[in-house]
Amino acid sequence: MFCNSDNTHDMPTSSTPNPLAADPAFLEKIAAKIGTPFWLYDAGAVRRAIADVKFLTAEPGLQARYAMKASPATHILKEIFKAGIWIDAVSGNEALRAMRAGFPGGNEPPVILYTADVFRDNWWEVIRNHHILPNIGSPGQLNDLKKAGYRGAIALRINPGFGHGHVNACDTGGPSSKHGIWFQDALETAQVAEKLGYPVILIHAHVGSGPQQEELRANLKRLAEAFARIAPKFPHLQAVSLGGGLPHNYKGGAPIDLKALAIILKEAHEHLTQAVGHPVRLEIEPGRYFVAGSCQLVTRVTDVKKTRDNEKGQGSTFAMVDAGFVDLVRPAMYGSYHKISIPAREGQPTQPVVVAGPLCESGDVFTRDAGEFLAPRDLPLPQAGDLLVLHDAGAYGYSMSSNYNSIGRAPQIWLEQDGSTKLISRRETVDDLLKAEVEETI
Repeated sequence: MFCNSDNTHDMPTSSTPNPLAADPAFLEKIAAKIGTPFWLYDAGAVRRAIADVKFLTAEPGLQARYAMKASPATHILKEIFKAGIWIDAVSGNEALRAMRAGFPGGNEPPVILYTADVFRDNWWEVIRNHHILPNIGSPGQLNDLKKAGYRGAIALRINPGFGHGHVNACDTGGPSSKHGIWFQDALETAQVAEKLGYPVILIHAHVGSGPQQEELRANLKRLAEAFARIAPKFPHLQAVSLGGGLPHNYKGGAPIDLKALAIILKEAHEHLTQAVGHPVRLEIEPGRYFVAGSCQLVTRVTDVKKTRDNEKGQGSTFAMVDAGFVDLVRPAMYGSYHKISIPAREGQPTQPVVVAGPLCESGDVFTRDAGEFLAPRDLPLPQAGDLLVLHDAGAYGYSMSSNYNSIGRAPQIWLEQDGSTKLISRRETVDDLLKAEVEETI
C-alpha cells in the first residue's frame, strides 16, 4: 500500500471548484442547520492537490509525506492515507492522530516521521510504544533519547544555512531560524549518535518556497546538491527529505509548474543515489499545498459601521463579522492575505471595507497587511445578515484556531463533488472547553 507503484506519469487532470461553495442559497442552507461561522472543505480541491503531489513523486524511489500540522482533521488524513502518502508529525499527539486515521506505526518503513525541535508531553511513550522514527532538530535531543533508554535508528533535521517561508515570520532555514541542526554540526552530531547506537537513516531539511516558484526550484536544487556532498558520510542512510514548501498563491496567479518540479526531483534522486552508491529514497513533505485552497471560512456580517477622522475628513467602513482570529489567526499573526467575497453581492460596485471580528482585541481584523496595518479591501458594501467568505483557509486555519474568549471552535463541513455534505467536526460547547479542568492534589 505504501509504495508508488500505482502512480502514473500523466499530468493530473484538473477539475473546476465546486460551484456550490460560491452559491449564496447553498451556504445559507448550511448556515441555517449549523450556524456561523463554519469551515467548508471542497473534496475535489483536496483530491486535485493529492493528484498533483502523486504526479511529482511518480518516479520509483520518490515518496511524499503530508505535513499534517497544516490540517489534521481525520477525514483529510484518511484521504491522504488512501493515496499512499506518508505523514510528517511534529508532536506525539499528531502521530497518534495519524495512527487513528489508519497510518501504521513502526519504522520499517517509517510511514510516520516524528519531527521535533523539542521533545514534550507524550513523546517518549509514542516513540517507545509505536516505534515511530524520531527526527531530531537539536544535538541535545540525543541526551533526551539516551536518558529515556531509546534504542534504534534516528533521522536528523539539518539547517542548511538558507531558506525562508512564505512570509518573513516563517523562517525555515538560515542563521535566524530555530529549526534543525546547523549544517556544520550535522556530521559531528551523527557521529555522536552512532556511538550511542542511533544510526542515522534519514537526513532532512526544509528551506521553504518563498513567494515565487523560481525560488522554490532554486532552493530545492541547492539543497539537493548540498545533501549530495554530505550524504556519503552517513553509512546507514536510507532516505533524504527535501522538506515541503510547495507554494499556494493566495493572491491568484499561475499554477505551480509540476513538470519542471518533477524533473528537478527526478534529477535530485539520481544525483543522490549516485553520490551515496546505493539506492536511497527521496522524500518531499508538503503541508499547505494539500489543503490551502480546499477550504473557506464562512461567517455572518452582523453590522456595518463607520468611523470618522474629523481632521482629515475620512475614516473607515467596518464590516463586523462573527468569525475572528479565534477561528482564523493568520491575518492577525503575520498579516496573511486571504481573498474575501460576499456571494450575495457578487458583481456589485466595490468600496474599501475593513473586515473585523468579535473578539476583545483591536488586532481582530482580517484585512491587515504584513506590517500589521489596516488594509481595507475593495468589496461590495455588505449588509447586516450577509454571508462573507474568507477563502484559501485550509492550511493552518482550523488547526491553529483556539478557544480564546472561551469560544468553541467552529464546525467543519465536507462538500463532495456530487453536492452532498458531511459534518466532520461539530461546534465545540462549553462542556468541551471545561472537560480537562480538574481539582486534584498532586
